[in-house]
Amino acid sequence: MMMLMMIKNCDTCRRARKALEGKGIPFQTHDLREDGLSAALLEHILEHVPVMTLLNKRSTTWRQLDDADKADIDANKARELMLANPTLLKRPLLDTGDDILVGFRDGDYDNL
Repeated sequence: MMMLMMIKNCDTCRRARKALEGKGIPFQTHDLREDGLSAALLEHILEHVPVMTLLNKRSTTWRQLDDADKADIDANKARELMLANPTLLKRPLLDTGDDILVGFRDGDYDNL
């Protein structure tokens, strides 16, 4: 079964959820804020998505980080920051079982 990793108050995540429901595609949700982000789940995501693609530098969480945390960002530092702050992940993330789709625009789920 597909898993939609999201934050329930995110407008884009809501649109993605409605798109899946509208197509009758069964899925479960994982709220990154409420359910958290384990190291194992992050590593599963990173098997499909490059770490720097996953890091949301436009998020409120990123802007609120100390400048020292944002300086000299590399893959290991990005991992640590995402584990400590799951809202740093770009979202929604749809785990189809074969791939993980990052973000959502209308029509992205048409081929599922």
